[in-house]
Amino acid sequence: MAIFTSPTSQTILTVTSILILFTFNSLYAKATNPPPSIFKTIYAFGDSYTDTGNTQSETGPSGFMFVSKLPYGRTFFHHPTNRYSDGRLVIDFVAQSLSMPFLAPYLNQKADKSHGMNFAVGGSTAIIHSFFVRNNMTTNITPQSLQTQLGWFNEYLESNGCKDSTTTAKECGAVFNEALIWVGEIGANDYAYSLGSSVPRTQIQQLAINSVTGFLQTLLKKGAKHIVVQGLPPTGCLTLSMYLAPKDDRDDTGCVGSANKQAYSHNTALQAKLNIFRQKYPQSVIVYADYYNAYLSVTKNANKYGFQELYKVCCGYGGGEYNFNLFDACGSPSSSSCADPSQYVNWDGVHLTEAMYQVMADAFVNGTYCHPRFGYLLSKKSQSG
Repeated sequence: MAIFTSPTSQTILTVTSILILFTFNSLYAKATNPPPSIFKTIYAFGDSYTDTGNTQSETGPSGFMFVSKLPYGRTFFHHPTNRYSDGRLVIDFVAQSLSMPFLAPYLNQKADKSHGMNFAVGGSTAIIHSFFVRNNMTTNITPQSLQTQLGWFNEYLESNGCKDSTTTAKECGAVFNEALIWVGEIGANDYAYSLGSSVPRTQIQQLAINSVTGFLQTLLKKGAKHIVVQGLPPTGCLTLSMYLAPKDDRDDTGCVGSANKQAYSHNTALQAKLNIFRQKYPQSVIVYADYYNAYLSVTKNANKYGFQELYKVCCGYGGGEYNFNLFDACGSPSSSSCADPSQYVNWDGVHLTEAMYQVMADAFVNGTYCHPRFGYLLSKKSQSG
């Protein structure tokens, strides 16, 4: 990452950032004639928070086996798209903010992938799946991990002649110079699948962080220039956590304290690794998207965003405090969905409503919850041509 020392350079960078950010703010507000995208492609990775259709009801994470049925997709698409929400996800709003189409899921062989691909898989883990099999943590029916997604991406890169930025610099440059790499949150499933096992949480964290950083280093070595890495949200604020945890396990936000502490620790370790990569790969812009604090800002200012229910799910069963039951998941015959999902943060107990994803995307793209700011990444991309 270049350091600008002269006042003139600082002024130019600041003005450029403001102008670019203003342009994208206008676009995000649904400008009538949006400008051409600053990126040509987006490549996304992650779990169900980012998956735009790589899993279906029969292949996705156990417990959420009705993603191919309404009311999933009801708000924006008006039909199920195998997204784990009532509508769009963060990555969808990011694509729209960049004047780009929604990302096609990698496993959809018929989709138009000229603007990039989405490799994210619902239920996916950061740690390789065989680790959970060896340790008898096999409630997960999704065998894919971040390494699976990297394997898919490597196949795509090799089909374009890209092996690494040294021996195939031209070919890798053709892929990465105009691309945004979006690494959605990944790792929450690792902790969830290890519940009740004898494997220490510290080991899960170390293995998960090592997997994510190994993945990032592989991409950086191949020439990735513009990368956004999302941290974990405060998982203790998800309805499933609230439903399962004892009432005395709460922090000052009202969420499950042990789960939030775990997510915070994970994010702290991840950010430390990103700082090392920024020093090692100064030619690349590596942005951390602070999901944890962006989410908590909503829980502290719910009325500002129009949310009336922070923990009760829109789509579930049972009513009461959470309207959630593990055996009557969203989309099942016994479940029902609320009249207005935009008033809810939680959609089905683990995943969020389109309204919440939109607030999170805005916090990243236009707000202060990216470090460095998303506008800085755009300005650096503009300068590089």
